[in-house]
Amino acid sequence: MVGKYEVITLCGSTKFSKHFIEQQKRLTLEGKIVVSVGFFENDSEVITKEQIIMFDDMHKRKIDMSDRIFVINVGGYIGSSTRSEIDYALQTGKVVDYLVKPNI
Repeated sequence: MVGKYEVITLCGSTKFSKHFIEQQKRLTLEGKIVVSVGFFENDSEVITKEQIIMFDDMHKRKIDMSDRIFVINVGGYIGSSTRSEIDYALQTGKVVDYLVKPNI
């Protein structure tokens, strides 16, 4: 291996697919390994409740594999699923960065 690359998981509403793609490209060009979602909300797939539970768990495993997360919170929007991912990341000692600085 040539270098040690930081691993970043993207989190946020999948309705912001354009922003996910932009941030994935930006972070990759900065030399980061980027882990993202498997599909976007505007995909035409029908998703079951069981799959939603599975996707939530899978995303938390992605967070486990990461050094940090990057929250794509367009306009400051953070939904309940993203909030649970942020809370999980913080509980597991991960650094959390945001597209838009949150009003805390």
